[in-house]
Amino acid sequence: MTDRLRIAMAQANPILGDVAGNIKLAKEFRQEAEADGADLVVYPELFLSGYPPEDLVLKPSFIKAVDEAMTELAELTLDGGPAMLMSGPLMEDGHLHNSVCLLEKGKISAVRHKVKLPNYGVFDEVRVFEPGPLPGPIPFKGVRLGVMICEDMWFSDVAECLEETGAEMLIVPNGSPFDHEKGDARLNYAVERVMETELPLLYLNQIGGQDELVFDGGSFVLNKDRSLSVQMSCWKEDLLITDWARQEDDSWRCETQHLKDPGTSMERIYNAMVLGLKDYVNKNRFPGVVLGLSGGIDSALSAAVAVDALGADKVHCVMMPSKYTSQESLDDAAECANLLGTELDSISIVPAVDAYDTMLGGLFEGTEADITEENIQSRVRGVTLMAISNKFGKMVLTTGNKSEMSTGYATIYGDMCGGYSVLKDLYKTLCFDVSDWRNSNYCPIFLGPDGPVMPTNVITKPPSAELREDQKDEDSLPPYEVLDAILHALVEEEKSFAEIVAAGYDSETVSRIQHLLYIAEYKRRQAPPGVKITTRNFGRDRRYPITNGFRDKR
Repeated sequence: MTDRLRIAMAQANPILGDVAGNIKLAKEFRQEAEADGADLVVYPELFLSGYPPEDLVLKPSFIKAVDEAMTELAELTLDGGPAMLMSGPLMEDGHLHNSVCLLEKGKISAVRHKVKLPNYGVFDEVRVFEPGPLPGPIPFKGVRLGVMICEDMWFSDVAECLEETGAEMLIVPNGSPFDHEKGDARLNYAVERVMETELPLLYLNQIGGQDELVFDGGSFVLNKDRSLSVQMSCWKEDLLITDWARQEDDSWRCETQHLKDPGTSMERIYNAMVLGLKDYVNKNRFPGVVLGLSGGIDSALSAAVAVDALGADKVHCVMMPSKYTSQESLDDAAECANLLGTELDSISIVPAVDAYDTMLGGLFEGTEADITEENIQSRVRGVTLMAISNKFGKMVLTTGNKSEMSTGYATIYGDMCGGYSVLKDLYKTLCFDVSDWRNSNYCPIFLGPDGPVMPTNVITKPPSAELREDQKDEDSLPPYEVLDAILHALVEEEKSFAEIVAAGYDSETVSRIQHLLYIAEYKRRQAPPGVKITTRNFGRDRRYPITNGFRDKR
């Protein structure tokens, strides 16, 4: 029986489906851990496959590749180096599980399956995995390790079973995606499990972006007295060696003191957008992004995120003025590009819009100009950006925010045209707050400038799509402070019409916003993916029917 244990926490960024690449990454972390004398390396949930693998795990050849990878890594441990607590999808007796394997002495010495399969929000694990039985501890070097996989920690019975069957510490591999309210919840549930079992707990989360999801890391260790011994950095890969010692009462304690500041709310939101975009572009091997820079706050913030994620040389900004574009917008876009150090081209859409006016003139004769002509301008810009993307290979980055996507204040095949949206889950009021934060703050992971990234005027001037003379967003929508509060109640909280009106909002306004939210569903189904920020993003979190006759109040 050992009295000391050195555990390496591999806060890693696997690529979903790249089994060979994930093997290589696992070996690199293990090699570094071995140099530091680690006994065991712990990897995040479903590391070998990437997380969440969705229906990819239904492909037999993929499961075979993961199985072979697990065997290869197990054989590696014959070298006498550290053992690995490795995770991946595992087929056992005809049932597919989300599993963790202890790899040591050249073999898979123990297997544990995830018990609690989440089937809410962004999670669909019940669709593809079978739950495992309540687990017992895994013996390792005379220490009984209680392994819980991600969601297992959110319920008391798994930890209780491990404690009752002799576990001496709890280890929790995770693939826990970011939302701006989840950090405290993770820690609170971990504290509950520690209080219930009187066992220390090691919580390891993955890092990186996967389509709409972004994983923030922030791994930690709690001792049995609930003291926080380790808080790893968020938003970057890291390997941390933790030293554990058996105490006089036979319990275990983490002696490592490593506490990193997880950052403010605005910092976490901005970093989520940066990492989400960075990994979406790089993992899908795009050479960069192209976006329309209008002189407004949404495109300025999108450009800033893109430069911080990818570097200025991989961001191509295009100003596409119409006859309604103000000199103020031209100046603000130019200054924004200058602050960011990006390429900025100007392509007038006036000739193309005039051509459409001529082309449709006969059919539209006798009608008044309306939203139709406004949408033509937006769609011309979409075609222009897609042409640049096709010619030079950079992905079109859309710039719409959650307030617009909620109400349909966006043009399908126009400003919604593109491959990814970093503001998709960011309400307009939050766009202002995050922009203010970035103009005054900088983080080491950013590739953009240390200083202001947009003119102050972009943040303070009244928002406008500039699709007609003297247009302002508030011509068509309530003030964003009111709109976003109503939308948050409808989307995040699922409050009824009566509850929102009782909170002090105008009944006609609430009714109208609810109607706009529902009828815009068909647009959102055709929108590009974007970084999940809130508790209920459009897409994986919130799945509403397009054809929907329900209204709390008409």
